[in-house]
Amino acid sequence: MLTRQEIILRRLREEGQKIADFFQSLNDAQLDQQVYTTGPQWRARNLIAHFVSAERMFNLYGRQILAGGPGAPEDFVIDEFNAIQVEGLKDVGLSELVRQFEEERARTVEVVSHMADSDFDRIGRHPWFGKVPLEQMLKLIYRHTMIHERDIRKALETSQPVPHVDAQPPTTN
Repeated sequence: MLTRQEIILRRLREEGQKIADFFQSLNDAQLDQQVYTTGPQWRARNLIAHFVSAERMFNLYGRQILAGGPGAPEDFVIDEFNAIQVEGLKDVGLSELVRQFEEERARTVEVVSHMADSDFDRIGRHPWFGKVPLEQMLKLIYRHTMIHERDIRKALETSQPVPHVDAQPPTTN
């Protein structure tokens, strides 16, 4: 039976490689496809930049939680962070963004590979989930890319942005 560390490591590696391969397979027109109608109305290309910044954020706050810190600050506004970070990467080429994503994902894998089983139960603040165990944050990392990839594929298939869904973080019971 696989440990939760082994399961999370496998998923992080597999989903990381899948998303890197997916973005490298897109042409310029596909990268320019609008995916969302709300917020900053991101196009497919914006999402690889979003993955880079989100992974960096986790590496900062995840390491902090492992060191006994609280995680993201209470006043962290995720939508502002995402908009600022993606805008800051707008002039970076696709190959470089994919490289940066792969580098950040490798850092995440490195962090997880050195975690003790009890570390997965450490509670920290995630900017979307609130206070949750580190295990839940780690699972969100690979699920996050999967959700956005699904939306990109749907937008590409229909040549239309995906309809807005007002998503809320799941409750932890």
